[in-house]
Amino acid sequence: MENEWVSIAGYPDDVKSQLAVERLLTNGVDAVAVDKRDRIYRIGEIEIFVHRDNVLIAKEIIKDL
Repeated sequence: MENEWVSIAGYPDDVKSQLAVERLLTNGVDAVAVDKRDRIYRIGEIEIFVHRDNVLIAKEIIKDL
């Protein structure tokens, strides 16, 4: 059950990550954003996770972001 969700992309800012999640949800793909940035220096990324069965379709949906 641990490996059911796969990271498909990472974005440095909130806007692009939320746009990606909304686009995936609109197209019927369950997605979550996990903020892995440092709280003080804001380095790192917000990663987008989808169910492993939806990886290919999810990458296709968000490829132009």
